[in-house]
Amino acid sequence: MSGFVEKPEPLQVPGLVHLHTGKVRELYRNEAGDLVMVASDRMSAYDWVLPTEIPDKGRVLTRLSLWWFDQLADLAPNHVVSTELPPGAPADWEGRTLICKSLAMVPVECVARGYLTGSGLAEYQETRTVCGLALPEGLVDGSELPAPIFTPATKAEVGEHDENVTYEEVARQVGAETAAQLRQTTLAVYSRARDIARERGVILADTKFEFGHSTGDQGEEPVLVLADEVLTPDSSRFWPADVWEPGHAQPSFDKQYVRNWLTSPESNWDRKGELPPPPLPEEVVAATRAKYIEAYERLTGLPWA
Repeated sequence: MSGFVEKPEPLQVPGLVHLHTGKVRELYRNEAGDLVMVASDRMSAYDWVLPTEIPDKGRVLTRLSLWWFDQLADLAPNHVVSTELPPGAPADWEGRTLICKSLAMVPVECVARGYLTGSGLAEYQETRTVCGLALPEGLVDGSELPAPIFTPATKAEVGEHDENVTYEEVARQVGAETAAQLRQTTLAVYSRARDIARERGVILADTKFEFGHSTGDQGEEPVLVLADEVLTPDSSRFWPADVWEPGHAQPSFDKQYVRNWLTSPESNWDRKGELPPPPLPEEVVAATRAKYIEAYERLTGLPWA
């Protein structure tokens, strides 16, 4: 069992139709047909959306995504139309709301890996492959790969696991041309972001993107558009480069404090049981918030305040 510990009631705003409650975001449609994405401060871990929020997390994700969209604009168009608040929206939506183009989403999590860890490491240890791609012998947790690889996954519902799939399976699902475009764009965007992060003393170990098709005017060919969030601590693994040492789990700028506490004796929570996780202690909340803000400041070079 997994999902929301306490599923929130979506806020009703005049002129907006609520479409979906995700792990972190609320999704609406406005009267013009655009999507309104609102990033909450919710935190998810181990397929659960936790009962405790992380202050400012939604604003960090939104501001960092906007910064990255600017860095990547020549590689891939993105879905952002505006950051203005819809009329009648609550003041709390300021800084966490994006007005976006409505796209025909591609049902694939486009994952790029430059380093071996997480589910990629688990698969490698069993088969010496990741998503059907053969890798050299002797790699360990945190090893840099000879070259970045495209390791797609199927998109799962809230509470379910994304499943790694082969490139051939993606081609069967979405067509050879779209699959090739997904792989090429994913690796190009990852490589750009990896180099930018590296200049700032941060390793981008892996990340995931979502894409959709925007139909052009007057019957033009559909365009592949970068959507959702990009290169945030929720969708990426960022490691401090100065302490990177393959052979064990790396310190990271993300929810690792949360994962560590949940799996510690202090939480008294059985990850494999049916009971939901407990509320987070104040010190874990504060440390996690600090890591998200540090990621923003180190990557962008801008102060959070």
